[in-house]
Amino acid sequence: MTIAIFPSKIAKLEPSLSPVSEVVYRDVTAGGVRVRVAESGSGPTLLLLHGLFLDNTTWNGLRTTLARRHRVVTPDLPGFGASEKPHPSRFPYAIESFAEVMADLYAGLELGRATLVGHCLGGSIAITLAARHPELVSELVLVSALCEPPRLGAYGRLGLLPGVGGFVLKQLWNRRVFGAFFREQLMAKASRVVPATLDAYYAAFDEPPARTSAHESLRALGDTRQLATRASGLRLPTLVAWGNEDRVVPAAAARRLARSIKDARLELLDAGHLPQEERPDELAHVMLRFFDDQRGEPRRDGPANGA
Repeated sequence: MTIAIFPSKIAKLEPSLSPVSEVVYRDVTAGGVRVRVAESGSGPTLLLLHGLFLDNTTWNGLRTTLARRHRVVTPDLPGFGASEKPHPSRFPYAIESFAEVMADLYAGLELGRATLVGHCLGGSIAITLAARHPELVSELVLVSALCEPPRLGAYGRLGLLPGVGGFVLKQLWNRRVFGAFFREQLMAKASRVVPATLDAYYAAFDEPPARTSAHESLRALGDTRQLATRASGLRLPTLVAWGNEDRVVPAAAARRLARSIKDARLELLDAGHLPQEERPDELAHVMLRFFDDQRGEPRRDGPANGA
C-alpha cells in the first residue's frame, strides 16, 4: 500500500457553483491499481463513488456543503479520471473488482467505518461493498444507482452491440455523440450541461485506455441480478435518492430498490440521472437531513423535494 500526497489546491468549478473548500489530492495504490483521491473537510467520513463517464469532480457541487461537517473522500474509480487505467487483462472491470479496490482503499486511507455514497456505477459498487464488507459501512446512500439493467438509448446500445460495440465506443463516440448522450439520456429535459464540464469529462474519456475502461465497465452492467439479491440482504440505514426524470434507471426502479432494503428512505428530486450535477444543493440537504436523523442531530432544513 503506497500513498503519494500532492500539494493542496483549490478545485476548479464552474462559475455557477459555489467554491469548494481546500482539496488535497493523493495517489493511493489499492488492489494493485493506482487510484487518485480528492479529500476535504473533517468529521465523520463520507466516501463518494462516481458513475460511468464521470470522475470525482461530479461531487464538486456538494463538496462545500458536505465538507463543513464531514471528511469528504472522492476517488476516481480505476479506469476513470486521473486514476490508472489498467488493461482488462490485469484488472477485470467487474463490479466485484471495483468493490475490492474500494475496500483496500478504506485500509490505505484509514477510513474506519464510513458512510458510503454511490452514483450510477458507483451505486452498484456501493451495494456490493456494503454486502461483502458490512463492517466498513455505517450508512449507505444510493444516488440513481444502476440496480437494474440501464436504459442507454441509441448511443449507449450501439456501444454494447456484440462484436462491434467496442469499436463503436472506442472509435465513433466523438465529442458530438458524447454530448448528445449526456443531454438526451443522462439529464432531465429542463437541465443544461455546462460546456466546460462536458469538455472536461470528454477529455478524460477520449484517451484510448479510458475508452476501453468505459466499455468494459459498461459491459459488466449487463446482468444486475446479483445486485438485486445483494440489495435485498442489506441491513443498514439507507437513503435512496433519485431523479424523477431519470431515463437510464427510471424512478420506478428506485421505488423497487427502496422497498427491497429494510427501512430504506426514498427521496425523489427534480432531475435526470445526474442529481449531483443537476440539483447539487437539494441533494446535499437531503443527505444531511438523513445523516442528522440517523445520528439524532437536530434537523437543519434545506431545499429539497421529498418522494
